[in-house]
Amino acid sequence: MNLNQLRFVREAVRQNFNLSAAAAVLFTSQPGVSKGIMELEAELGVEIFVRHGKRIKSLTEPGLVILPIIERLLAEADNLKRAGAEFIARDSGRLTIATTHTQARYTLPTVIAKFTSRYPNVHLTLLQGNPPQLAQMVLHGQADIAIATEAIAQTPGLVSIPCFEWQHAIVVPRKHPLAHFADRPKDLGLDDLARYPLVTYDAAFAGRRKIDEAFARRNLSPDVVLCAIDADVIKTYVEAGLGVGIVAEIAVDARRDKDLVSILAGHLFGSNVTHLAMRRDTFQRGYVFTFIELLTPGFDRAMIERLLFAADGGPSNYLL
Repeated sequence: MNLNQLRFVREAVRQNFNLSAAAAVLFTSQPGVSKGIMELEAELGVEIFVRHGKRIKSLTEPGLVILPIIERLLAEADNLKRAGAEFIARDSGRLTIATTHTQARYTLPTVIAKFTSRYPNVHLTLLQGNPPQLAQMVLHGQADIAIATEAIAQTPGLVSIPCFEWQHAIVVPRKHPLAHFADRPKDLGLDDLARYPLVTYDAAFAGRRKIDEAFARRNLSPDVVLCAIDADVIKTYVEAGLGVGIVAEIAVDARRDKDLVSILAGHLFGSNVTHLAMRRDTFQRGYVFTFIELLTPGFDRAMIERLLFAADGGPSNYLL
């Protein structure tokens, strides 16, 4: 038995039982993957996969038991590598952050500037996607941490830490009929918004669920004429006159958005919490804890490590 055989099994499952796709991800050949899996099955004395001809179709009953063990063994192998790297070169390495456009554009620049000043030899990578994709990137070891508002706090296998609370903001051109609400935002109602076409986030991003739920509670059916994952795109189309924008308040930039008026809308849609998530039972390099402390000053390394290695295997998170 060797680690490559375990990786072959894990990747075959991740690639929906497509051995060619698994081989491509692992930079090896499809026959090599197939042979490695069969050798592991022979050593264990059980079949891990249900086969139809030469194709694998699903996990067998023993395979369903074996896969989580393989996941844990490979996670511990990764932890060994991280632990060794920590003592060989404490202040150098890589940090991969999976996040949304809003966080990458508006939340992280200041934090990353402080981090890189302290750790100039740590190479940073930002991966972007929707929150469920970000969670999978961390679970599959493609990213060290994920930062987003939706999904990641409820994902089994991840440990979640609240970073900050925020609300939505309405953005309109300065001459728009709703602009006068900027001085008295709590007078703005959902009925007022529903009179105009709306431009806001895609369903998976930045608290869109709370926007939809707020209108539904009032039996209102707003005309959402454009959805985007990027607040800058939303604001561009608001400036072009397409409709009234609803964005995260952190995405309002007074210098860039000088032609727009912003109206806080927490009284309409409630508050949202951005979370940071890591894979449970994972050894993290020292500089990862520093990054987290810069982003969430209320947490220190000891608190984070207690969460990471808690006995409960379900989703774990602190609440604000």
